[in-house]
Amino acid sequence: MCRHLAYLGPAEPLGRVLVDPAHSLYRQAWAPRRQRSGTVNADGFGVGWYAEGDPVPARYRRAGPLWADLSFADLARVVRTTALLAAVRDATLAGADAEAAAAPFAADRWLFSHNGAVTGWPGSLAAVSRTLPPEDLLSLEARTDSALVWALVLARLRGGDEAGQALADTVLEVAAAAPGSRLNLLLTDGGTITATAWGDSLWYLAEPGRRTVVAAEPYDDDPRWTEVPDRTLLAASRTDVLLTPLKELDPNPASAPTEEPRT
Repeated sequence: MCRHLAYLGPAEPLGRVLVDPAHSLYRQAWAPRRQRSGTVNADGFGVGWYAEGDPVPARYRRAGPLWADLSFADLARVVRTTALLAAVRDATLAGADAEAAAAPFAADRWLFSHNGAVTGWPGSLAAVSRTLPPEDLLSLEARTDSALVWALVLARLRGGDEAGQALADTVLEVAAAAPGSRLNLLLTDGGTITATAWGDSLWYLAEPGRRTVVAAEPYDDDPRWTEVPDRTLLAASRTDVLLTPLKELDPNPASAPTEEPRT
């Protein structure tokens, strides 16, 4: 499991969002309040952010715990951004692929994180993985369930799917192949945030026209934080948040008509 967070809003130092709040992502690395699986997120961390005038995000990732990285304090103090995605990691398989396995994953203008775990990994997704081009499999950044889930999402994005459709279809495909998986996905392009609640907590804080924060758990006690129901797709911008229920999986899909998730 992990804790993750995405932010859109006025330019702020990274630390204002990730370190300063009373229950910040920094603190969630060792004392999460709402994590349903695992207790400490010490198997790596990462932050990705967007610089003015550059659509391709920068990343800073490490294999160790966030609190042990002395360089991050300076980075968080001076780097300012209007959009970021960050995560702290509790590895399903400890030590797998070091910082390459730490979110956010990135490609093109996108940043991505997976909070959860795929049951029966890796065998449960063997058939699903064969839907990807061989070059996508060979270029996986890490040998983890999250990296493969990201590859499935990215293939859909590059195939022309909107962000919400890409996340919804990926969650439903993976959940069908590996029932019981926890699939809270988080995606941003610097202008929007798209997320799924599937098996773990997800919250958002919206101040229309100013800022939107989507996180695994609230980073403070502001009463405006709103919990996202399980089995829900969230699509957010700086001005609004839209929640759409994800289709429940049919126990015998071959006998039922297909229905596309609404975004």
